[in-house]
Amino acid sequence: MRLRLVAIIAASCLILIPLAILAAGPLHVGSFSTGDLSGWSDKPFKGKTDYSLVEDNGRTVLKAHSAKAASGLVKKVSVDPKRFPVLRWSWKVEHIIQKEDITRKGGDDFAARVYVVFPRTFFWRMRAINYVWSAKMTKGSSAPSPYTKNAMIVAVESGGDKVGSWVNEERNILDDYRKLFGEEPPEIGAVAVMTDTDDTREDITAYYGDIFLEGNPAQQTARTQ
Repeated sequence: MRLRLVAIIAASCLILIPLAILAAGPLHVGSFSTGDLSGWSDKPFKGKTDYSLVEDNGRTVLKAHSAKAASGLVKKVSVDPKRFPVLRWSWKVEHIIQKEDITRKGGDDFAARVYVVFPRTFFWRMRAINYVWSAKMTKGSSAPSPYTKNAMIVAVESGGDKVGSWVNEERNILDDYRKLFGEEPPEIGAVAVMTDTDDTREDITAYYGDIFLEGNPAQQTARTQ
């Protein structure tokens, strides 16, 4: 199911007609706080995770609720990770998934995920980094997806200590890509969020704040749609 998500994202990115944007500051990938979901598309697989904009403590955020379901919300982009190497976002989960088990396909569910997809002409060369809020992985650890070694899972948060609290995250995706795949990255083709419980058959709710890509302001030229 996760392999299918990445495959669909990668395939759709190959036919993307980029729109040039001159960015003087951060590139706003997800502007949920402004009530804007333009450019985001729902990719259902097994059942459907419900994504909606809600108010939380005075700001608008993206709410994801999954009941034995799996679907992702995807934003196609065309961004040079060497110009925009830093990914920032915030998220909150109501609880963690008890039956999570990254060693097998039947346990490959997470309360919250943020994908960064690096498509190439040939699907077998596609790569993806999957930043997750894990129940059991050690924070900071990584492992290949049980569906494909081309998608690496990175546990940005782990366990239940921060459940119910908003957590701000920042990752250098350029450094992560080089470390995880041992090569230089192609352009970023998509960013996605996903809350899924189709394998573990659990019920989970998560929230996502705005998502940004940042880099050197003197070099920030990107294309997004």
